[in-house]
Amino acid sequence: MAAYASTLILVCLALLSYFVHNSAVTISILILLAIKLTPLAQFFPYVEKQGIQIGIIILTVAVMAPLASGTLPASSLLKSFANWQSIVAIVVGVFVAWLGGRGVSFMSVQPSVIGGLLIGTVIGVAFFRGVPVGPLIAAGIVSLFVTAK
Repeated sequence: MAAYASTLILVCLALLSYFVHNSAVTISILILLAIKLTPLAQFFPYVEKQGIQIGIIILTVAVMAPLASGTLPASSLLKSFANWQSIVAIVVGVFVAWLGGRGVSFMSVQPSVIGGLLIGTVIGVAFFRGVPVGPLIAAGIVSLFVTAK
């Protein structure tokens, strides 16, 4: 029964994300459904254990691609230290990366919050045109409130 409930929830989330034009979430859910409904389901432990790390690697590659391709020259990168907006961006980037790191750790020791993070992320993506990178940062913020680390 639980397997049917999770499948139904995934289908509903896929439909919702499709209708709010969030292709990233739609594609992600369809991939999960394809894994779930085929013999690929045997790989779920690997996806659950390594999925975040693989996603972070792919995201990091995408963020660094302009530097690697030459679209963002090294000189522009060095100029980041020349104005206050770029310095604020650097500080915020450090803070968000730190929060994300806390979030990954927090989710592994407090899995009970994952449902709430998932619901909040889906609402943010569906109704506020958010991007589904929030769970790690959200978990980091939650960890600031519920743990003293």
